[in-house]
Amino acid sequence: MNTLATALNAASNAALTESPTAAYVHIPFCRRRCYYCDFPIAVVGDRPPQWQQGQVEFGTIAHYVAILCQEIRATRSHSEPLQTVFLGGGTPSLLTAEQLEQILQTLDRQFGIAADAEISMEIDPNTFDLDRLKGYRRAGINRVSLGVQSFQTELLQSCGRTHTAADIYAAVEMIHQVNLTNFSLDLISGLPHLTLDSWQDSLEQAIALSPTHLSIYDLTIEPGTTFDRRYQPGVQPLPSDEMTAQMYRVARQKLAGAGYGHYEISNYAKPGYECRHNRVYWQNRSYYGFGMAAASYVGHQRFTRPRTRQAYAEWVQDYVDNGAIDCPITEPTERLLDTLMLGLRLSEGLRLEKLAAFGERSLQQVLTCLQPFQLRGWVEVSDQALKLTDPEGFLFSNVVLSQLFKELAPDELAPDES
Repeated sequence: MNTLATALNAASNAALTESPTAAYVHIPFCRRRCYYCDFPIAVVGDRPPQWQQGQVEFGTIAHYVAILCQEIRATRSHSEPLQTVFLGGGTPSLLTAEQLEQILQTLDRQFGIAADAEISMEIDPNTFDLDRLKGYRRAGINRVSLGVQSFQTELLQSCGRTHTAADIYAAVEMIHQVNLTNFSLDLISGLPHLTLDSWQDSLEQAIALSPTHLSIYDLTIEPGTTFDRRYQPGVQPLPSDEMTAQMYRVARQKLAGAGYGHYEISNYAKPGYECRHNRVYWQNRSYYGFGMAAASYVGHQRFTRPRTRQAYAEWVQDYVDNGAIDCPITEPTERLLDTLMLGLRLSEGLRLEKLAAFGERSLQQVLTCLQPFQLRGWVEVSDQALKLTDPEGFLFSNVVLSQLFKELAPDELAPDES
């Protein structure tokens, strides 16, 4: 067997036997649906939580947590303890501390959670108080991602958000009070009525709060959302494509100047504070997924759970009874495209040896396809790696990836360009 074939077999076997050490847990509940959101969520309304009484304020949440823990207990452990856990949503900070502890204890009993694991949780301003945050800390949370989106209250209201700019500062103060040094802020560029000046103001206010990490997302108008019914992309009051590109460049410039490394298309971090969990996705490594609509990737098998609570509950019961998920193993071409699509999001890009494991012919196809983009200055190729340039390559990443899919993908995998 030649060296390349040996490398291909070794890479394939390693991926098939890789023990997942990351777990994503989906908490679908939100007070209301934001106008840009098409995520699988369950709206529970604006009724104020009964913090002091310690009540389970939404019976549906308690029921969901019980079903979620059933799924976790029914999932076979692959022997390696979890190095990262990420609770996303939805709004996980609608959980009580007791509900969060129930989930984490179930994960620990089933898989083990390493002593130095990164345990992250998405939280929204105005959905928790100090006592609840202290409870999250006691349960094991050591990293939070605060859904800020904007520091302009009028913009937040126009997006259907339930918090104000003052709530952001109150939330960060509570984060400091519980000694949560590792925290991230999320911002969204390209919002309706957002100007370059107000965007720079949001960036400056975010930097002044000294988070260890920032995620900067550009607004996407998703079909079926409130924004989809109200706006046309690129038409006022939405910023133009040229303006959103300038917002991206300004964010990079300001955050780099403040000491944040641009380690992924949408993410910046102080040294040592990159999100360990999300790097599992971008490196196309195995991970568990739990909860309604959660995706998992284990042994080259990708699987997404049902997107409604009722269908998810029925699926969990069937899973508990039968103990298996029937889903196909992803084919090599699909794995190659996944590796490219995810790995090119990282500033370090992809090592050529990782691509060579898919075969010399595939590697040469990729390099040939990328040559025109090298000439434009969007792609850099060295003896060891290929990567998108920052910021221009990142800005045009969809163009680059669409061409790769067109050249490499079977028709059924090619993205819809309509």
